[in-house]
Amino acid sequence: MELQVALMLVTVFFLLLAFSVPVSFSIIISALVSIIAFLTPQFGMFISAQKLVGGIDSFTLLAVPFFILAGLLMSNGGIAKRLINMALLVLGKVPGSLALTNIAGNAMFGSISGSGIAAATAMGGVLHPLQKEHGYEDAYSAAVNIATAPVGQLIPPTTAFIVFSAASGGTSVAALFMAGWIPGLLWCALCMIVAFIYGKKKGYVIKGEHLTTKIVLKTIWDAIPSLFLVVIIIGGILSGYFTPTEASGIAVAYAFFLSVVVYKSIKLSKIPEILKEAGVMTAIVMLIIGASSVLSFVMSFTGLPEAISNLVLGISNNKIIILLIINILLLIVGTFMDMAPALLIFTPIIMPIVTSIGMDPIQFGVMMVMNLSVGTITPPVGNVLFIGCSVAKLQVEEVMKTLIPYFVAIFIGLLMVTYIPALSTWLPTVLGLMG
Repeated sequence: MELQVALMLVTVFFLLLAFSVPVSFSIIISALVSIIAFLTPQFGMFISAQKLVGGIDSFTLLAVPFFILAGLLMSNGGIAKRLINMALLVLGKVPGSLALTNIAGNAMFGSISGSGIAAATAMGGVLHPLQKEHGYEDAYSAAVNIATAPVGQLIPPTTAFIVFSAASGGTSVAALFMAGWIPGLLWCALCMIVAFIYGKKKGYVIKGEHLTTKIVLKTIWDAIPSLFLVVIIIGGILSGYFTPTEASGIAVAYAFFLSVVVYKSIKLSKIPEILKEAGVMTAIVMLIIGASSVLSFVMSFTGLPEAISNLVLGISNNKIIILLIINILLLIVGTFMDMAPALLIFTPIIMPIVTSIGMDPIQFGVMMVMNLSVGTITPPVGNVLFIGCSVAKLQVEEVMKTLIPYFVAIFIGLLMVTYIPALSTWLPTVLGLMG
């Protein structure tokens, strides 16, 4: 009977996805059909409603709407140009400096906004015309922007780790935040190497005017308030002044003050529109989380996670091979499924496998988020890939060849994060967030 439930669950879910039914509704419908078909309808409806509400009844998840709102405030607050000027100040005379600035800007802006799409749009929109003006190839500038736009999903504050924490049964959000720093910076560094080599080969060097001390200081002064958001959040969490959930509320207050009072880039009349957008995005995420709780119940009933675990462990008992299989699976999942539902669905399935071979949940969380971030820039459904191409006014086919060296660099980074635990666990251990 369990096998029949599992087959029906998987069949209905992927059939609905094939007909372009939203992921959240595909999850709920497939779970309901499976429950009702093999249990009493009354019990199925009751347990589904209970799991749907219980799945979002979490203090930790309260951080999601606040971080979404803070990200929207910062995205609309005109900080992209200030961060670009700051990065260009440091990298201005280096070969491929505008491309390197794009990478640094994506890391800073992506972590603040919490969105790869926002980073690709904001940074690409400002830097692509500038790179074109200095003779950069369109495909080169687009590839740099696309390859590094998702890196903000690893550098805190990011909602991806909050969702993973909920899906994994309460893994420390603070530890996950710290664990993402080195892998995120590694992603940037490897892509910078590729961009530097290409920029040097093509002779992309800016011959700009001499920077005065006044310009340098003004550039730094303009960028510091934006970057200080990360300092406040991370510093407050590590010092124990507030929890990650409380930090999200402080992030909203700071982002509002910065965008409305300091930069004056958001008018009060626009706040209702931003609140509405944040509400819609929050509703989507929370619906997916609640729906995934129903799905998790059905999967536990069917024994599907155990079956998949036994299947993977039956292929090989070699840790290297098992982790390679999991990476390939997550890379495939990331190409057609958004971050939140993929984390919620596959974390309970894969976590027993990795813990059985000795991987720490913190390292697994970073590895999983990094995998799914790569999925956002790979065809056929990678949303950041298509947004980045749209910003540069190019077809995907025109950019793919130039993206290949960046994919190689990112995959090297992913393998390093997978097989070198210290890249994820060293920083949270040093800070006392891991035992």
